[in-house]
Amino acid sequence: MPSPCDPRRAPAGDVSAALLVVDSRLKAVYEGKAPDSAEQRRLNKQFVESLGPGGAKDLLDGACTLVFMYMKWLRSACEEHDKDIVEFVVTPMVATMRKMSRSIRPETIPTMAGLVIAAGMGLSPSLWRQQYGEWTPEEMNSLEATIFLLAELINRITEDREFATRLVANALTAAGR
Repeated sequence: MPSPCDPRRAPAGDVSAALLVVDSRLKAVYEGKAPDSAEQRRLNKQFVESLGPGGAKDLLDGACTLVFMYMKWLRSACEEHDKDIVEFVVTPMVATMRKMSRSIRPETIPTMAGLVIAAGMGLSPSLWRQQYGEWTPEEMNSLEATIFLLAELINRITEDREFATRLVANALTAAGR
């Protein structure tokens, strides 16, 4: 019986826009700039508002697609080294998010952990999250941090600060052929 969270049933969303947001955060951190400056928040807000109501939903679906793609890559890397994906990815991610108390509300961390675990098990993060109602404004920083932490982990594993971005960009290019 197919799962209601089967990724083939999930909307991909605007993966390019979600990747743009994450890539800009990664670059800001790597360049030593304050990633959560007032200017950065203003630009992000302006960007999201420019997408319109349908665009914001597409951005959320695109963000979930990034979580899925990154976790798929990480699951494969873990399997190659006989590591458990939850132990290797989720546990440190939750610990890091708990330390980010100024930007991440504690009550959103279990949702992000569930989202990542769902993706790690091959389920659609969008459809998994949809079971619990609409996204809340409090979850937006947490979702962005989740994607950032996954991308940064991939970049550290590969010792290449642009690998996670290239991984998705190459997949988008291949899908467009």
